Amino acid sequence: MQIRSVGIDLGKTTFHLVALDDNGKVLLKRKFTQKQLITFTANMQTSLIGMEACAGAHFLGRALRAQGHDVKLIPAQFVKPFVKSNKNDFIDAEAIAEAVDRQNMRFVPIKTDDQLDLQALHRVRDRLIARRTSVINQLRAFLWSGVWSLPRARLNCVTACRRSSRTPRNISPAHAQPACHAVERVEGSGASD
Repeated sequence: MQIRSVGIDLGKTTFHLVALDDNGKVLLKRKFTQKQLITFTANMQTSLIGMEACAGAHFLGRALRAQGHDVKLIPAQFVKPFVKSNKNDFIDAEAIAEAVDRQNMRFVPIKTDDQLDLQALHRVRDRLIARRTSVINQLRAFLWSGVWSLPRARLNCVTACRRSSRTPRNISPAHAQPACHAVERVEGSGASD
């Protein structure tokens, strides 16, 4: 039995493996836990292994590459055309095994832990900036309904709150001051553009 390509469908607790031969015929279909999968692939002949790119695929890709396998990560949208019938884990694994063997397939590089950590920090920072912008826009809308307009730019909004020595006619000082403090607190959240 000569394995040409292997597809692994990743799940939270179970992993489905399908191995294909040179003719595209299914040689092996198995379901594993993560520990069982790593043990099985350590005893398997070195081969081309494909997985859908996701957060957990990078760890498993590094582990399989250390065993000597040629590991490729494929974006999920490039695997979808190879799914033959109704979706289940073994059919997905077979589609991955077919897709990984294509000459013109685009792959995702396997990332290190440091790269994944940096990517997570950037995503959290982007979310903080988006949330800050949302809160400032919401405050502007509340204050605008009370006939007190703030400038659109974030820094101009904070500056206007700091410089306002008098409150508008329709807003009581009891409501204007907390609004200015809220804008300043949002500005002091630490995420810079």
